[in-house]
Parts: sequence; C-alpha cells; structure tokens
Amino acid sequence: MTLFDGVYPFYPQQRKAAGFDIRTIIVIVVFLTLACSFLLIIPGIRGRARLYWTLRVLLSLFVGVVIVVVQFTGDWETGWVQANTSYKSFSRAQVDVDIGLHIGLAGVNVTLRGGADVPIWSSAVAMAPGVPGGLEMGPPAPILYVAEKFSSQSPCAVHRQYRIAGHYASAMLWVAFCTWIISNILFSMPVLVYGGYMLLVTGAFTIFSLLSFSTVRNSPMCLIQIGTGTLHVVYGGSFWLVLAIGLLCFVAGITIVAMHHLNLDQLKAFFDLREDKAEEYQEMPEVFINPHFVGKGLSPSQPSEINSI
Repeated sequence: MTLFDGVYPFYPQQRKAAGFDIRTIIVIVVFLTLACSFLLIIPGIRGRARLYWTLRVLLSLFVGVVIVVVQFTGDWETGWVQANTSYKSFSRAQVDVDIGLHIGLAGVNVTLRGGADVPIWSSAVAMAPGVPGGLEMGPPAPILYVAEKFSSQSPCAVHRQYRIAGHYASAMLWVAFCTWIISNILFSMPVLVYGGYMLLVTGAFTIFSLLSFSTVRNSPMCLIQIGTGTLHVVYGGSFWLVLAIGLLCFVAGITIVAMHHLNLDQLKAFFDLREDKAEEYQEMPEVFINPHFVGKGLSPSQPSEINSI
C-alpha cells in the first residue's frame, strides 16, 4: 500500500490534504489563466456579442476544469465518525478522536484528528496490496485499521471493487474531456448543431462515469467499527459536482439542437456567426457633417455643383 506518489505511508512523508493536492491546484491555475486571457479580449468585442462571448467562455471553461479536477480529488465518497478508541496498538489508553475516510478515483485518504494531546494524521493510500510493518512503525491504530480494509488481502474485498470502479470512471471522464474539446472546436464553425450533439455526448460520458463509480455500492460493504463508533460513507462533493456538470451539458446540448431547428438565426447570433451585420451598423457613430455644405443650404445627400473656370 503506497502513497499516490509512491512513498510508503509508514515512514516520514509529505502530508496531503484529504481532498485537495498540488495537482488540483495546478489544473485550477491553468484554467484560471485561460479564463483571464479570454476576459482580457472581451472588452474589444462590441454589442451583445460581448455578453455572449463571456457566457460561452466561462461556462465552457467551468465544464472543462471540473472534468479534469475531479480526477485528482479525494471526495467522491466521504465519511466521518467520532469514536473513543485506542491510539496505539496493544494499548489500553483511550482517546476521543474524529476519523475521516475520503475515497477518490485512484486512492483513499484516512484522516485522524483529536484534542490538543492528539496530533493530526492524514495518510493518503492507493489501491495497492500489502501493509508492511504497519504495527511497528506505522500511523495510529485507527488509521491503520481503516486502511487495511482497502488492502487486497482484506476479507472485506472492497479493494477490487473500488479499483475497477475508479478505473472505469476515470476513463469515462477522460473521454468526456475529449468530446468537450471537440464541441468547442465545432462551435467555432457554422456546424453548430454538431457541437450541440458533442455536448450531449459529453454529458452522457460524465453520467457513465458516475454509474461506473456507483457499481461499488452493489457489492456488500464490510462494517468499519472503530471503538464506540461505526464509519459510514456517502457520496461526496466531487460526485455531485460531476452530476451537475453532466446535467448542464445535457441542458445546453438539447437547447442548441432545439434552437438549430426552431430559430437558427438567433443561435448564430449567440455564437457570433450571423451573416448580416445590421447590429454593428446600428452602433456606428454619427456621421460628421461639414458646416461648409450646410451653410450653402445643401443636404449631405445632394452633390455640390463645381463651376469650371
């Protein structure tokens, strides 16, 4: 059983937050940079197209960043329990602690926190076999007990279910990310309806990822009894966020396909692909009239007569 980066959890190691790590920060910073770059371009766009561009860019980047970030988060399933249990193995001393379990697509994070006399522990472990030397050099007994439930040797047999479910859910999300890129390319072309279809495909693959991860619920879960408490897990923030993104893609895709058949001109105006430029002509500045012609009583449309010498 190793950390996400290959370091064994029973030796001095870098600490990781339960649902947030450096890879998540990198992805968010990259997408924020793209968003800021587009926002710098927005003031150069005139008329309603400015609002349309802002809405399209922000919604599209939000969908993309969520699809990528949830690959590295650890809160697809979460659970906390308050328990009175022993801090060390083979010790009769009891402590009151909060024990948290955070399950992601690639690994599990077990967190222990208590009072001032109990240090905070947070160990991120991947779905890999073996817990070598845990009783002698390892973390507190509650963390080790929960981590052992997800080892391949555990009689709970949840290791295989979570590993397969996380693998297929991750694969589905990467496919959704590819279809999201294709939809953005199609939206820059006159074939807007195909971009709507690709948005529907994106939403479908995000929902498939949720179904893949949910299959682990079909297998019987072993009871995680820690001292006086029982640890139960529920779907976490990443699961519900992916569900919201999937529904958003479905709504946007259906709207675009419907607008293609009902009001194509309005759809092209939203994507700034309309053929007529009447709106820009209406926003042209006033024409300057030379007062020399006005003084002679000539309207701007009347040509002045030029006397030849």
